Amino acid sequence: MARIDETRRFIAVNIAVLTVSDTRTTADDTSGDALAQRVAAAGHHVAARAILRDDADAITGQLRAWIDDASIDVILTTGGTGITGRDVTPEAFERVLEKRIEGFGELFRMLSFQKIGTSTMQSRALGGVAHGTYLFALPGSPGAVKDAWDDILVWQLDNRHRPCNLVELMPRLQEHRQAAQ
Repeated sequence: MARIDETRRFIAVNIAVLTVSDTRTTADDTSGDALAQRVAAAGHHVAARAILRDDADAITGQLRAWIDDASIDVILTTGGTGITGRDVTPEAFERVLEKRIEGFGELFRMLSFQKIGTSTMQSRALGGVAHGTYLFALPGSPGAVKDAWDDILVWQLDNRHRPCNLVELMPRLQEHRQAAQ
């Protein structure tokens, strides 16, 4: 179970939020809004926000731009993780990821199963790392975004979480690059 070590100083991270949808706009982006609100409420910074259509090239381009931005630590996407022909977020992620965080998708689907049953098998939620940036692809429903943030990400993106968390690993994410130099 999550345990916060209150003796440690909280470290805010910079998080970019990308909504992938052919239909949503800034006026009705309920999933992106829910995610951005949760990020800010947890004490982190919403460093950037965008909405893109379900287009793998466009998504890949935005991911690369944010990965190359040293001020962005984490990228969270919502939408495009299903199994229909238009759902291409995981394919865009595969173009940029250096390492997958297999446990994120597995844990998300396990938690989701408790709420929506076997329908969770339709989710291709995933996580990974690229050039020292964490990336997480979440389903597009507000409920799924809330579940992913409230039950997983809020804890792993808090450096006070014990026994371990993703924030304390950030300085080591590019060790392989430093070793090659």
